[in-house]
Amino acid sequence: MLIEIELTPNPSTLKFLPGQTVLADGSRDFASPEEAEVSPLASALFSLGDVSGVFFGRDFISVTLGVGGDWAANKNDVLNILLDHFASGAPLFRGGTAAGIAIVDEDLDDPADAEIIAQIKDLIETRVRPAVAQDGGDIVYRSYAQGVVSLAMQGACSGCPSSSATLKQGIEQLLKHYVPEVTEVRAV
Repeated sequence: MLIEIELTPNPSTLKFLPGQTVLADGSRDFASPEEAEVSPLASALFSLGDVSGVFFGRDFISVTLGVGGDWAANKNDVLNILLDHFASGAPLFRGGTAAGIAIVDEDLDDPADAEIIAQIKDLIETRVRPAVAQDGGDIVYRSYAQGVVSLAMQGACSGCPSSSATLKQGIEQLLKHYVPEVTEVRAV
C-alpha cells in the first residue's frame, strides 16, 4: 500500500492520502487526545506525543504537530500508524459510539434569512470546501446574522498562518460578490 504525502499551507500540518475512502460522509476534526478516544486511528496518532490535531476528510487524513514538533522526526511514525491501520482494515471509529455524527445547531439562524443562508451554504459546499480540502482542511458553515457569516475552520486550516488571509481575501470576497447581503466573514 502506498500513502501519498502532500504539504499544506500550514507548515505544522501534512496531508496523507491512503488511496481509498477515509470517511464516506462529512469530516471529523480531533483537537485533543480526549476527543480522539472514539477513533483507534486518531488515538494512535495522538499517542506519538507531538501530534496536536487529526482531521479525517473524504479521502485524506491531515495530521498537525504541536509547537516544537518536527516532521523529520515524526513522519515515518505517522506513516507506519496509517499503513498498519489501512492494511489491517480496522474500523475508523470504535463500536458503540456516535463518532461519525456531528450535530450543528442551526436554530441560531433567523428563518427570514433562509434564502440568503441557502446561497451561502451552496457557495461554501461547491466552491470553498473542495478548494480547502485540497489543502488538507475543511470549512463548515455555523451561522449567519445581520450580514456576518460565521465559519468553523478544521484540519490544516485551523491554526494555519494563511487562514485569516484565505478567510478575508478569498472566502469573504467570494461570498460578498455572490451574496450582497454578506458584509463580513468570521472564524469561530
